[in-house]
Amino acid sequence: MASRLYTWARWMVRHRRWVITSWILLLAVVGGLGAVLHGKTSTEFTIPGVESQQAQDLLTEEFPQAAGGVVRIVAASTDGTPLTAPAHQQVLDHVLREAGTVEGVTTVMAPAATGAVSPDGTIAYADVVFTQEAPEVPESAKEELDAAVQPLRDAGMQVGLGGSAMLPPTEAGGPAEVVGVALAFIILAVALGSLVAAGLPLVTALIGVAVGVLGTMFVSRFIEMTGTATVLALMIGLAVGIDYALFVISRHREQLTDPALSAEESIARATATAGSAVVFAGATVVIALAALSITGIPFLMIMGFAGAATVLIAVLVAISLLPAVLGVFGERLRPRAPKPSKVREQRAPGAWGMAWARMVTRKPAVVLLVGVAGLLTVALPALDLRLGLPSYASQPESSTQHQSYELLTEGFGAGFNATLITVIDTEAIPADQRQSTVLQLREALVADDNVAAVSPPVPDSTGTVTVMSVVPETSPDAQATTDLVHRLRDLAPQVADSGGQLYVTGQTAMAIDVATKLGAALPLFIGVIVVLALILLTVAFRSVLVPLKAVLGFLLSVGASMGAAVWVFQQGHLNDLLSIPAAGPVTSFLPVLLTGVLFGLAMDYEVFLVSRMREYYEKSGDAAEAIAHGVAHSARVVVAAALIMVAVFGGFIFNVDPIIKSIGFALAFGVFVDAFVVRMTLVPAAMTLLGRRAWTMPGWLDRLIPDVDIEGTELPARTRDPLQKKEAVTV
Repeated sequence: MASRLYTWARWMVRHRRWVITSWILLLAVVGGLGAVLHGKTSTEFTIPGVESQQAQDLLTEEFPQAAGGVVRIVAASTDGTPLTAPAHQQVLDHVLREAGTVEGVTTVMAPAATGAVSPDGTIAYADVVFTQEAPEVPESAKEELDAAVQPLRDAGMQVGLGGSAMLPPTEAGGPAEVVGVALAFIILAVALGSLVAAGLPLVTALIGVAVGVLGTMFVSRFIEMTGTATVLALMIGLAVGIDYALFVISRHREQLTDPALSAEESIARATATAGSAVVFAGATVVIALAALSITGIPFLMIMGFAGAATVLIAVLVAISLLPAVLGVFGERLRPRAPKPSKVREQRAPGAWGMAWARMVTRKPAVVLLVGVAGLLTVALPALDLRLGLPSYASQPESSTQHQSYELLTEGFGAGFNATLITVIDTEAIPADQRQSTVLQLREALVADDNVAAVSPPVPDSTGTVTVMSVVPETSPDAQATTDLVHRLRDLAPQVADSGGQLYVTGQTAMAIDVATKLGAALPLFIGVIVVLALILLTVAFRSVLVPLKAVLGFLLSVGASMGAAVWVFQQGHLNDLLSIPAAGPVTSFLPVLLTGVLFGLAMDYEVFLVSRMREYYEKSGDAAEAIAHGVAHSARVVVAAALIMVAVFGGFIFNVDPIIKSIGFALAFGVFVDAFVVRMTLVPAAMTLLGRRAWTMPGWLDRLIPDVDIEGTELPARTRDPLQKKEAVTV
C-alpha cells in the first residue's frame, strides 16, 4: 500500500493544477445539485413492521381521517380568567375559524365541543387535523397556523403548538459549531507551528464535507432520510477530514526538517506512510458505519451510509487534493531552522511524549489497573440504560413544542402528552359482535391502574376499524408508560378470540417500538464490530495480542461514554450547564451509532499510535524502546487530533435538537476517553506488559494474512522515514 501511495502522491503533486481544478468542479456540480435539487428530510424515526407502524399503515389505508397529522393548539389564561369567558371565547373562536382555512386542514376540533378544557377552565386545546400524515404536513402550513394563533397572544394568553405534526426539523451550523471549528484551528496552529499549515486541514476538510453533505442532500430527493443523517455526515466528515489532513501534514513538516529532502519527495513520503494509516483508519470508519445496515432499520442504514460516504470522501481528499495543495505551497511549509543561539535551548522533538511514555510504562500494571477501574466506574450508570426518543419536554424551553407540553401537563396531567391510540381491526368479527367486543376491550383498558381516561370508540365509515385514545397517568418518558403499552398489547388475545386484531400506536408507542427494536439489534452489532476490529487490526499489525488489547480498550471507551450519557441525559446531571430542558431516556439509536462511530475513531488513534511503535520495532527489534519512541513521535499529533474531534463534536452539544445534543456529547466524551485514557495511557502500559509477544503470531496465520505494509517498511531506501536520516542523506 505504501509503495502505491508514494507513486500516487507524486503524480498528484506533479499534476496539482488538474487535481485541484477537478475537486473544485466536483464541488460546484455536487453543490449545485444538492442546493437546487435536494429532497425533503423527515423528522420521524419509524421502523417498518413494528406494531405501531402496522397500525399507522392500517389507519392510512382504511381510516385516513384518523391517520392525518395533528397540530394541537394549546391556550392558557394568564390572569386566571376561564377561557370560556366571552372575551376569551370570542378570540378563540376567531382563531379556530382562521385555522380551518389553512390548506390541508380537514377538521378543527373546538374545545367546547370535545370537552378539551382543564377542570379550572384556564387551559384548553384544539386539534387541527390535516389530510396528510404528520411527516408530510408542510412547514408553510405550520407557519400559517402559528400566525393564525397570534390574536390569542395579543389577548394576553399563553400559546403553544404541539401534536404529531409539530416535530421540529434538525438543523446545524449554529454559533457553538462555529466555535468548535475555531478551536480546531487554534489547536492546529499550535500542533503544526504555522498558521498557513493550520489553515490547510480546515480548507480541505470543508471541501470534502461540502461535497459529502451536499451530495447527501441531493440523494434525499430519491431516498427518504431524516435530518439527523445530514447533520451526522457534517459532524463526522468535518472531524475526520481535519484529523486526516493533520496526520499527513504533520508527517510532512516533520520530514521537512531534513534539509536534504525536497518538498515533493516529502509529500510523497508523508502520503505513503501517514496516508497509508489514513486509508486504513478511514476504511475502518467506513466499514463500521456501513455495518449499521445489519440492524435492518432503514433510517439507521441511511444515516450510516451518509456518514460512510462523507468519510470516504475525506479519505480521498487526504490522499489526492491534499498532496496537490501541499505541492502548491512547496518549500513555504518547511519549518524554519532555529537560530544558533537557541539550538541548545531547543528540546528534542517529542520530548514530552517520551517523558509521558516513560512515566506510564514505569509501573504498567498499576497504570493498567487504575485506568481500567476508573473507566468501569464511569461506565456503571450504563447498567440503568433506558432507550427512547425525545418527547417535547426535551425541546428548548422557549420552543412552542415545549410550552405546549408544559401547559398540557399542568392542565390535564403528566400522562396527557403520552396519549396512546388503540386500533381494533374488526373486519373479521361478525357484525353483530363488533360493538360488544370493542366495549369489553374498553372496560379492560379503563380497569388498568395506570390509565387516566379512555375515549369513546370511534369507528370508520364501514365499521371495520375502530379507534380509542388511552391517556396514561404517567409521562411519555416514564418506565410505567412503557409497561402500560406492553400490558395493553397483552390484551390482543382477548380481541383475537372474537376474530379481531388489536394494535397500539401513537407517538409514545412508536418511540417504545423503535427503542425495543434497536435494543435487540445492539448485541449483534457490537459482536460484528468486535470481530471486524480483530480482523482488520490483525491484518494491519500482523499480531494477535495487539488486536485483542485494542478491542478491549474500545469496549471500555464505549462503556464509559454510555455511562456518561446516561448520567447526564437520563439521570439529569449537568442539565443547566448543557441547556438540557428535561431528563429522559437516552436516544434509542445512540448506543448503536456510538458503537459504530467510536469504533472507527478509536481505530484511527490505535493505528497512528501503534503503527509508529511497530515501525520502530521493525528497525530496532527493541520492544520497550519501540513503545517509548512510538508514543514520542505520535503523541503530539494524536493529542491534537483528539482535541480537534472533541472541539468539533463538543460544538454540537449546544445544538437545540436533543438528539444532536446527545450524539455530540457521547462522541466528544468517547473520543476524549479513548484518546487520552485508553490509547495514550493504557495502550503503552499494556504493550509494556506484553513485550515482544505483542508482535508475534502463529506461523500458519502469518502465512495466511496479506502484508499491507502501512508503516512503509517496503519502500525503496530513498523514501524511508527520517528516523533513518543518516542513511537517507548518504543515499
